[in-house]
Amino acid sequence: MIKKISVGQLRMGMHVHEFCGSWMDHPFWRSKFTLKSDADFERIKSGGVAELWIDTDKGLDVEGPAATVRAITQEAVADEVERELEFVASMPMEFDALDSGDAAMAKAAALYRRSVPKIASMFGEARLGKAIDAGQCEELVEEISESVLRNPGALISVARLKRADEYTYMHSVAVCALMVSLGRQLGLQGEQLKKAGLAGMLHDLGKAVMPLDVLNKPGKLTDAEFDIMKSHPERGHEMLLEGGSAGAVVLDVCLHHHEKVDGSGYPHKLSGQQISLFAKMGAVCDVYDAVTSVRPYKSGWDPGEALRRMAQWKGHFEPRVFQAFVKTVGIYPVGSLLRLQSGKLAVVTAQNAQNLLQPKVKAFFSTKSNMRIEPLEMDLGSGWCQDKVLRCESPDDWQFKDLDILAGVKRN
Repeated sequence: MIKKISVGQLRMGMHVHEFCGSWMDHPFWRSKFTLKSDADFERIKSGGVAELWIDTDKGLDVEGPAATVRAITQEAVADEVERELEFVASMPMEFDALDSGDAAMAKAAALYRRSVPKIASMFGEARLGKAIDAGQCEELVEEISESVLRNPGALISVARLKRADEYTYMHSVAVCALMVSLGRQLGLQGEQLKKAGLAGMLHDLGKAVMPLDVLNKPGKLTDAEFDIMKSHPERGHEMLLEGGSAGAVVLDVCLHHHEKVDGSGYPHKLSGQQISLFAKMGAVCDVYDAVTSVRPYKSGWDPGEALRRMAQWKGHFEPRVFQAFVKTVGIYPVGSLLRLQSGKLAVVTAQNAQNLLQPKVKAFFSTKSNMRIEPLEMDLGSGWCQDKVLRCESPDDWQFKDLDILAGVKRN
């Protein structure tokens, strides 16, 4: 298994994995050490080295060629973290232009704005090797939970506006909100709901120590790079264990949110009932936010399209948990593009709690005349409205660029 270890964990007899790919030229991979004796290990330990990447599954043939270690110095890591925190503090966010006329959306955007620097700081501490106190997130989780209880759709809708460079930190907040919403749908209450939210907040902590060139690579990962990324659940689990304050639920979700019910997931290839309810929840919430977000290597899917595709992944999710998730975000989530029986195209603006099949929409295009029309707000669940949903449409087929604006999530 390819993993990052501290120099204190390094022992003679471990094989050092020689990585391949362009990310080897990352400026922080500065030093090479040839391991020939215990003295060489002492030299590494006393040289200010912060972290090393090795393959712990293979043994080192001490009689064979000396191994080469790629090492990152503590100073380089500290510089990298400082620059990242400065960037987060100064970067404009997509939701900064949110229409303040919608009080719920404005509050949700403000909560994200406060949350992102806190998450970035926590990831920075993890990168520097500091112990992570899960308790430091509880106040933020409580605030997110209260926001979800007031208006479940607002926080989730705003989360979709994250840019690629905001993804790592906003993803933690979004999955926290989704876990709380899904937990409510599944009947969780009190402490269980708080644990679900905290697990969502910390599930990807291991990504804090992934090489940035791999984490943010704008293209397909090589097999070696994917092996590195697949180590993030275990790295996060190790850091939370070292912190000593994360409960069983948080540790479990961090370690197992990439398991699949058919046993094809990682890191332990668990299946069915071997996977806890919380880990199954984490799997759905993590994937949904990932596929509906802009990433360095792809654009985000429309929410309705995401649910449609996820439903086709047999063996990935627990059916009961996935069905509850669909109810959580709505069969037609906010921002989905629908074709109505009248021939109009409409975007979903809000859910109808009484009937998920009849959301509130804004019609803006006529397929009969193939022209834009004056936007018309419609409540498909009201008694006077005669129109109905015919089917979901793929935004890619129509190339509309303003669905979020029409949905009221984003201002032009």
